[in-house]
Amino acid sequence: MYNSISSEDINYFSDLLQSRCLFSDEHKETYSRDETEDLSYHPEVVLKPNSTSEISQILKYCNNKLIPVTPAGARTGLSGGALPIHGGVLLSMELFNKVIEIDEQNSQVITEPGVITEELQNLVKEKGLFYPPDPASKGSCFIGGNIAENSGGPKAVKYGVTSDYVLNLEIVLPNGEIIWTGANVLKNATAYNLTQLIVGSEGTLGIVSKIVLKLIPHPTRDMLMLVPFYDAEEACKSVAAIFNEGITPSGLEFMERDALILSQKMIDGSSIEIKENHEAHLLIEVDGFEEEQLMKECEKIMEVLSNFDTDEILFADNEAQKNTLWSLRRKVGEAVKSKSIYKEEDTVVPRYHLPSLLKEIKSIGNEFGFESICYGHAGDGNLHVNILKGSLSDEKWDKELPEAIRKLFKKVKELGGTLSGEHGIGLVQKEYMDIFFSGQTIDLMKNIKKIFDPNCILNPGKIFPD
Repeated sequence: MYNSISSEDINYFSDLLQSRCLFSDEHKETYSRDETEDLSYHPEVVLKPNSTSEISQILKYCNNKLIPVTPAGARTGLSGGALPIHGGVLLSMELFNKVIEIDEQNSQVITEPGVITEELQNLVKEKGLFYPPDPASKGSCFIGGNIAENSGGPKAVKYGVTSDYVLNLEIVLPNGEIIWTGANVLKNATAYNLTQLIVGSEGTLGIVSKIVLKLIPHPTRDMLMLVPFYDAEEACKSVAAIFNEGITPSGLEFMERDALILSQKMIDGSSIEIKENHEAHLLIEVDGFEEEQLMKECEKIMEVLSNFDTDEILFADNEAQKNTLWSLRRKVGEAVKSKSIYKEEDTVVPRYHLPSLLKEIKSIGNEFGFESICYGHAGDGNLHVNILKGSLSDEKWDKELPEAIRKLFKKVKELGGTLSGEHGIGLVQKEYMDIFFSGQTIDLMKNIKKIFDPNCILNPGKIFPD
């Protein structure tokens, strides 16, 4: 149903964007990938608009010409959301890189989508303000991508995910019209909530060009501990026990032994002792404004952990040690992926069921003959499962692994969980949507897509099963 890019189209885009219209083989190769496995799909042209008006003109033109448009940011996604699987236009938002206004009186920030998440966090921190969502790739990912995937990260356990901070969005619809989805207010009961519909829609409904985020006061103190467990399921069991005592950590992360070892190899100067009988670690952080209160929370956590079989708990004594521990956690994904061809599943269940989920992952691995390394946001019940190809034959990897993953997701559903906690559906997870949604529910979602994008030009081939 889509048209290929013609020389006439290239002339139009070149006239509009000048040198920001890229169509060399080198550029096509560069923009053919995100961080999803080893997948690659080449666009026919890469466009870099720097104004909302230019986005509008591009989308209006492509809509009339039936040219597919795939929006992309930093391309750090893990579900193939920014892969131009139908060719066409790769619309890069990297030039939308300005923080427009920090409103200290109302604790809000207006930003463009191409701002790096950590840079935005650092700017508002200078004002004593806090934007909590912090995905592992926060040093390179864009705020716009966080909007598209409804990103979370370690702080989500206490502070929530991206959608909890988005107040209003300027978006460009596939027909080129420009609208605001809401208002810059904390409460809004005015008709349908289009803002929250756009958050997590993976670039399939409109292109976000401006973002209004709420901010909160930045905590002034934090304490961090690394807890070794002799049994990985015990580590998972302790998570719910901590919350059941009325404690809400600002971070509660799970790392299997191999995950931590691989991460440590990537970080110079890390000398955390990992004993042979340590199966897993929890990284637990509390934060706030009063040191005395944080000490009480740590003491309570220690009381809970005394009921589990742990080794000596490491308390981070200074900022350098805290940074090292967090760096170990944030490097895990990259470290695991450097070991082997892999597939990553973003499973999430109610946190009490984490031990059952981990047990099922290992059982399925034994059944199908694959090795897995697990880590993730235990406080949210969000476990990242990295399945390593290792010595598996291509036939087993290509034909049997999808069966194993389907079996895993059926168990996730039995445990009350869902398909993705924060990575989105994109390209690689869409064939499992039928496990979690009825045909009627999927049709309802497709009809919403048709209302926004009747010609289906915007990020086609994502989210919905073929």
